[in-house]
Amino acid sequence: MQLFLLRMSQTGIKKIFMLIRQSVKGGEQDFTQGSIRVAVFLLAVPMILELAMESIFAVVDMFFVGKLGENAIATVGLTEAVVTLVYSLAIGLSTAATAIVARRVGEKNEKDAAHAGLQAMMLSLYVSVVIAIAGFIFAEDILRLMGASEAVIADGVIFTKIMMAGSPTVIFLFIINGIFRGAGDAAMAMKSLWLGSVINIILCPIFIEWMGLKGAAVATVIGRGSGVLYQLYQLFKGKGLLKMQRSSFGFDRVVAKSIVSIAWPATFQFIIASGSWIVLARLVAETGGTTASAGYQVAIRNVVFFILPAWGLSNAAATLVGQNLGAGLPERAEQSVFLTAKYNVIFMSFVTLLFVCFAEPIIGIFTKDAQIAAYGAEALRVIGMGYIFYGIGMVMTQALNGAGDTRTPTLINFFCFWLFQIPLAYLLTKVFHFDVTGIFAAIPIAETAIALTAWWWFRKGKWKTVQV
Repeated sequence: MQLFLLRMSQTGIKKIFMLIRQSVKGGEQDFTQGSIRVAVFLLAVPMILELAMESIFAVVDMFFVGKLGENAIATVGLTEAVVTLVYSLAIGLSTAATAIVARRVGEKNEKDAAHAGLQAMMLSLYVSVVIAIAGFIFAEDILRLMGASEAVIADGVIFTKIMMAGSPTVIFLFIINGIFRGAGDAAMAMKSLWLGSVINIILCPIFIEWMGLKGAAVATVIGRGSGVLYQLYQLFKGKGLLKMQRSSFGFDRVVAKSIVSIAWPATFQFIIASGSWIVLARLVAETGGTTASAGYQVAIRNVVFFILPAWGLSNAAATLVGQNLGAGLPERAEQSVFLTAKYNVIFMSFVTLLFVCFAEPIIGIFTKDAQIAAYGAEALRVIGMGYIFYGIGMVMTQALNGAGDTRTPTLINFFCFWLFQIPLAYLLTKVFHFDVTGIFAAIPIAETAIALTAWWWFRKGKWKTVQV
C-alpha cells in the first residue's frame, strides 16, 4: 500500500512538472476542450510568472532608488501614480484585444483574430505618441499637481520627463501581450516581459550609479523597449496561430469601432481606479508630508508585488471566458471563473498572513529610515487586511471584461472608488482624525465592496449574452 501511494505521489509530481514545462514553453492554444483545471494551470503559470517579474522589476527599482533619499522615493512614487493612467489606457486596449482575439479563436476564425489584433496595435500607436509628447512637455506641472514639493520637482522632473516620453513602450507591452493571451499563448507574453525586466534589473543599478535618478528612468525605458521588440519579432515571424497580413495595416472602421467600444469602458474602468489611487497618494502627502508619502510608496510597491501574480490568475479567467463564449460554451466559461477565483483566494490568504505578521521586516528591506519604515509597515498591514477580497474582485471583473462586458466593472469601480473610497478616506482623515491610517483603511474597505458587487453581478449571468 505504501509503495502504491509513493508511486501515485511520484506520478502526480511528474505530471505537475510536465504541465509547468508545457505552460512555460507556450504556443497558441484552444482552451474550449479538455480539463478546466489544466487550462487554468497552463494559462495562469506563465501569467503569474510574467507579472511576478513585473513586480520584481518595480521592487528592484524602489530598492535602488531608495538609496538616493526621500526626494527620489517621492518622485518615483508620484510619477508612477500618474503613469498608472497610462497603464489604464494600456490595460483598456489590452482588454479589448484579449476579448476579441479570444472570441475569434473560440470561433475557430484565426484570420479575423489576427486582423483584430493588428488593428488594436495601430490604434495604440496613435494614442501613445500623443501621450508621450504631452507627458514630456508638462512633466513639471504633473509633479506639482501631485503635491510634490519644489525640492522634489527640482530633483525629479527629468525622471518624470523620461518616463512619460517612454510611455509608448508600456502601452505596446500590454496590447501585444493581450493579443498573445487571447490566442492562448500566455507564455509568449511572459517571455517578453521577463526579457524587459531582466534588462532593466541589470541596467538599473549601473545607470543610477552613473546618472543618478535619471538613470532609473533610462533603464526602465530601455528594458521595456527591448520587450516590445521581442514581441514584434514573435508576432510577425508568422509561425504561430495568428498570422499578420499586410492587408490588416489598412484602417478597418468596423473592427476599430468594436475595439473602441470595448476598450473605452475598460480604459475608464482603470482610470477610475488609478484616479482614486492618485487622490489617495496626494492625500497621504498632504496629511503626513514627504516622510509619510515615501513610506506609503514603499508599501504600495510591495502591495503591487503580490497583487500582480493574482492578476495573472485573473487574466487566465478572461481568456477562458472569451474562448469558451466564442465556442458557445457559457457553462464551461462560468466553471472556469469559479475555479480560478478559488485558487486566487487560497493564494491571497497566504499573502494576508505575510503582511500582517511580517510588515516591519518587509519594509525594512527597502529603507532604514525609522519614520519612513513606520508609515510603510502600517500601510502594508492595513492594506493587506483586504487581500482575499482583492483576489475575488479581480477574477470577477476580469471575467466580465473577457466576455466583452467592460461597462459593468466600470460602473462598479465608479461607485466603489470615487463615490465611496475617496469620500471615506477624507471622512476618516479630516473628520474623525485618524490621520494617514484612515487613508490606508479606506483601501481594503472599498476593495471588499467591489468584490461583493462584482460577484453578485457575475452570478446573474447576463455576461453570457454579450456579443463581440
